[in-house]
Amino acid sequence: MTTDPLIKSDLIHKVEKSLDSIRPYLAADGGDIRVVDITSDLVVKLKLLGNCESCPMSYMTMKTGVEDAIKKAVPEVMGVETV
Repeated sequence: MTTDPLIKSDLIHKVEKSLDSIRPYLAADGGDIRVVDITSDLVVKLKLLGNCESCPMSYMTMKTGVEDAIKKAVPEVMGVETV
């Protein structure tokens, strides 16, 4: 668990960097993604934007694309959730 603002800031930066590889694919469909928070138990809270908000494939995108990319780049992350 982390509550240290510097550690949290570093984790957010790493997560954002991992999302940079996914953003072009989301943008091609008129969407994007934003990091809302990282909880003390290292769960990343994400907000899907644009067309991704209402896309019926958003759950699959989150699990097979976004979560995999984040966990690969930032192994200390325990999970990913949409808000």
